[in-house]
Amino acid sequence: MNHIPTDSRYLGALADPQEFWEPLDISGEDIPRLLTSLKLMILIRCTEEKIGDKFGQSIIKCPCHLVIGQEAPAVGVSSSIAPNDRVFGAHRSHAHFLALGGSVYRLLAEILGKNTGCSKGMGGSMHLLDIEHGLYGTVPIVGATIPIATGAALSAKMDRRAAVAVSFLGDGATEEGVFHESLNFAAIHSLPVVYIVENNLFASHLHISQRQPYDSICRFAEANGIPWQRVDGNNVVSVRRAAEIAFCAARAGNGPQLIEAVTYRWRGHVGHREDNDVGVMRKENLVPWKKRDPIDRLVISLEKSSAITESQIRCLWSEQRAAVDAAWEQAVDDPYPSENALLDRVYFVP
Repeated sequence: MNHIPTDSRYLGALADPQEFWEPLDISGEDIPRLLTSLKLMILIRCTEEKIGDKFGQSIIKCPCHLVIGQEAPAVGVSSSIAPNDRVFGAHRSHAHFLALGGSVYRLLAEILGKNTGCSKGMGGSMHLLDIEHGLYGTVPIVGATIPIATGAALSAKMDRRAAVAVSFLGDGATEEGVFHESLNFAAIHSLPVVYIVENNLFASHLHISQRQPYDSICRFAEANGIPWQRVDGNNVVSVRRAAEIAFCAARAGNGPQLIEAVTYRWRGHVGHREDNDVGVMRKENLVPWKKRDPIDRLVISLEKSSAITESQIRCLWSEQRAAVDAAWEQAVDDPYPSENALLDRVYFVP
């Protein structure tokens, strides 16, 4: 079993693509819950593959930041989120939208700019909204939703609501000033907010070693006196367990919490290609990173425990692909917003 380092500055083996290939430890776990997590990760993967394919064919026109390979953080955290919680994402948030219960159809319609999209066709891939399921917004401006989530936590505390704010962010966002201001403010005021850092080691095409003196984000939480946990972000069980601890602490009035989920994206920063990233060739270590596939590792564990068969797995993939195909066909046939929507939905006229 690989060791999770305890030094807040270093990821250790978690940053090594040759490590953490083993199946997940699911001893004592609720099998139906694991099967639900598996189904959701497969749905996210199938949706993202559809988006990537259509982007590659130039059918999708808006920029798309795909999450393929790092589905586990969104799924692992989602089971701890309550109906009154407020969740905020960033530019790579398709998985957050779907993990919270969002509609594949409404997501695809939005990416196609259709009137039936989750943001009524005005937001595209990076401006997602689904208040019904607790997602209060995602934006492409790096770090922009971190202070908003912190403000939502302040609101919950002032209104004495039993609610937690959730901020999903990447390692690149920790280089923005608002991240540090938010952690400081949340710590001083003991706010009920959970920061989920999906550290995939890259901001655009630059590795974290080229941008920061240390490769772990937990050091920033420690500097602000915020409890932190570091997990294998491609282990949905570890992510879920960490989320349960963090959300329980935040709900109990113990202030902000931070989880660093170390993961890796398979596609480039933006777009559908694996071999190219913002105009430069991608590093050759993608092949070993794929050995840490969050879906495959859970599948192997479930097969070993006789919780699922190879036939059932194939059926699950087929069902999810069919659901995504049907959602795509429905979205393609939908109408675009009317011309009046440009004023009615973008500008506010008192």
